[in-house]
This record gives sequence, C-alpha cells and structure tokens, in this order.
Amino acid sequence: MNIIETAIPGVLIIAPRVFGDARGFFMETWNAAGFAAAGLDLTFVQDNHSRSQKGVLRGLHFQNPVPQGKLVRVTNGAVFDVAVDLRASSPTFGQWVGVTLSAANKRMFWVPEGFAHGFLTLKDDTDFLYKCTAPYAPQSEFTLAWDDPAVGIEWPVVGLDPTISDKDARGLGLADVPVFA
Repeated sequence: MNIIETAIPGVLIIAPRVFGDARGFFMETWNAAGFAAAGLDLTFVQDNHSRSQKGVLRGLHFQNPVPQGKLVRVTNGAVFDVAVDLRASSPTFGQWVGVTLSAANKRMFWVPEGFAHGFLTLKDDTDFLYKCTAPYAPQSEFTLAWDDPAVGIEWPVVGLDPTISDKDARGLGLADVPVFA
C-alpha cells in the first residue's frame, strides 16, 4: 500500500495495491501486520456501512470523551470526505482536510481520534464503509456544523442543495463544541 500524507499530520490517504485483470480486481483493505508496519498499529471494534444518494451530507461527527479513529472507504459511488482537527493543542486546530474517495480510485482515508468527520455524497447509491477504533457511544456524540465559517470547508456543492439530517442541521460551531486536549 502507499501511504499519502495530508496537510494535517496523522490524517492519511491510503492507496492499496490493486491487482486487476479481465476477471475484475483484488485488493487487501485491512491487514493488521501490514498497517502496523506502516505505523498504523490499530485495533478496530466496529464496522459500519451507509448508503446515500447524491447530495447527502453526513456529519461532521465526533465522540468526546469516547473518541473514534475511522478508516473509511467507498465501495460504490463517490464522496468528498472531510476531517477537521479538534485537538486544541494541535498547531492545525480547526483546520480541515478533504479528499475524494470513490469505488474507482479505491483509496481509503484514515481519520484519527480527535477529529470531526463527515462526507458529501457525489453519486447516487454510494456505499460508504468505515472501521472504528471505539464503539458508537451516542451519549458522547457531537456534531460540528458542516458550514461553520470558522472552519471554512470548501464543499463541492455547486449545483447541489445538500440533504442534511435534522441532527446535522443543529451542528455547533467550532467555538461551541467540546474539543480535545
């Protein structure tokens, strides 16, 4: 696999080795020893799968004090995926990184603990999969407003009216969310 660093240290794009021929393709999406050798010694406790139509925006979610690291990928369709640094002691606090993940590019995105995470679906019937380092803890879940000007995410929403859940529409601004140390 090829590990691609982003503008925020620790947030990584992972391009797996893909073996293709006339029958299709094969790729390894998780191998504990291989990821540990690349510096990602992770233990996952939960896998999730969502399906969304074009224009659905999910997030920006995080859990505090039960943070989750997430290894995410798309198996059908495409998303613009975003991680926002919520670690108050970080030099990149409040900054974001975005990447397009798709079934075609087969890339994965590592979002460490201490980050808010969300995505905008770019195609109908997009299947989004993610492995989590901690179980879902609704009592610890918060939503950072997807459109908070203090963060300034440049979502590719031209021509789209994003579909957002009621919970996500009530997201808090960066100044109001419980950040990490």
